[in-house]
Amino acid sequence: MRASQMLPYSSPEAEGIPSAAILGFVQAAEDKALGLHSLMLVRHGRVVASGWWAPYAAEHLHMLFSLSKSFTSTGVGLAVSAGLLSVDDPVISFFPDDLPDPVSPNLAAMRVRHLLTMTTGHTKDTMGPLHQSADGNWAKAFLACPVEREPGTHFLYNTGATYMLSAIVQKVTGQTLLDYLQPRLFEPLGIEGAAWETCPRGINTGGFGLSVKTEDIARFGQLYLQKGLWRGQRIIPAAWIEEATAYQVPNGGDKPNPNSDWHQGYGYQFWRCRHNVYRGDGAFGQFCIVMPEQDAVLAITSGSPSMQGVLDLVWEHLLPAMGPAPLAADPPAQERLRAKLGALVLPPVSGESSSPWADKVMGRTYRFPENEEGLESVSFDWSARSLVARQRGIKSRLTWGESNWVKGQRSALHAPFDRPVAASGAWSSPDTLKLAICSYETPFCGTITCRFAGDELAYDLAANVSFGPTQTPTLTGRAEPAN
Repeated sequence: MRASQMLPYSSPEAEGIPSAAILGFVQAAEDKALGLHSLMLVRHGRVVASGWWAPYAAEHLHMLFSLSKSFTSTGVGLAVSAGLLSVDDPVISFFPDDLPDPVSPNLAAMRVRHLLTMTTGHTKDTMGPLHQSADGNWAKAFLACPVEREPGTHFLYNTGATYMLSAIVQKVTGQTLLDYLQPRLFEPLGIEGAAWETCPRGINTGGFGLSVKTEDIARFGQLYLQKGLWRGQRIIPAAWIEEATAYQVPNGGDKPNPNSDWHQGYGYQFWRCRHNVYRGDGAFGQFCIVMPEQDAVLAITSGSPSMQGVLDLVWEHLLPAMGPAPLAADPPAQERLRAKLGALVLPPVSGESSSPWADKVMGRTYRFPENEEGLESVSFDWSARSLVARQRGIKSRLTWGESNWVKGQRSALHAPFDRPVAASGAWSSPDTLKLAICSYETPFCGTITCRFAGDELAYDLAANVSFGPTQTPTLTGRAEPAN
């Protein structure tokens, strides 16, 4: 990345924010165990605070989940501005070879704007049928789903609808969404190395699957805050940004909760928030929060159990602290904030570096009965501080640090995605070894607990966040005879 493409830096006080307020936000997020992985706060176009909880780091991509949707919306806006489509075009017009027979009146009435606003008329998310399509034709599977309601009358969060936006962009441009955005959005903003998952037919998944860095999220939000202008260049039409981030449809159902930031209205793949704020967001707390009245952007990645909890702290600590004018310099407060942001770390496992059990199990392999996790065997190499496992026929070695994280290895062990991991480990008691695994390009971290008794090993895995249970059933392995 060229230095000229990086966001400039400033002190919080110079941009009208007390350093103590930012420190209070960070401390409160840690106290409430909200699982933040990174943050970058931008005010008046300048970064006033940024930090990464090691082993997360500025140079690493982070999986965005549904924050990807806001980038997909941007791709649609660019295609609309190029005259390649209209938000009023019928969805079925783009897929003449994939239509069901017959085409229902509600499907025929579905427009691109209904995909953008999550008002397609479906009564459940369509991603299940898409994933289950035997031929990998997700567009055909989407069009085959029953459209029970009249499009435009009912909000339902529908990731399949965003996939269709990506498929439409590819239809009208002849390029994947990622390739289409590369020269039009990513390159002007200095976003490098972006990666986006694809469906079996090579179409970017649209509603999820994009990975970028924290500062990339901040730049994207700043572009929207600036109504589509970047360094004097028009990237996105201002009219599109107004439409995309405006209250297009209600999303609170019959009984909207005024205190919920999921009930404040929905735009084109952007959520409205309280306080006249809008955002893109993704599962487990991937946030691009744009605060127009405060001229500020907040980028956050996390593995959070409470996305609303994160937003509540933003409204409590940061929003009211943003004053209209610069503040007097406060070197002691700035130094406290700098020290805190420079020392952020996910706590490594604490305990002893060895145990009498280490010698007992050295060189022994523990084998497990058939199980849903597919874990077949584990053994330990204490000299290298590593666990060697065979899972679903794949051998993995996980090396851990003592009181720190060992980073950069790839391990398929229990990881939901094949990404690099960092690990930390220690004996929490004489018979119990704990290992923490952090898949530091994703929200996911886990803890493996190994309890030894006689010839048996009780093996437990707990995850920080998950779309399903965060705790797997205990697996019991039995040691092979010692050599």
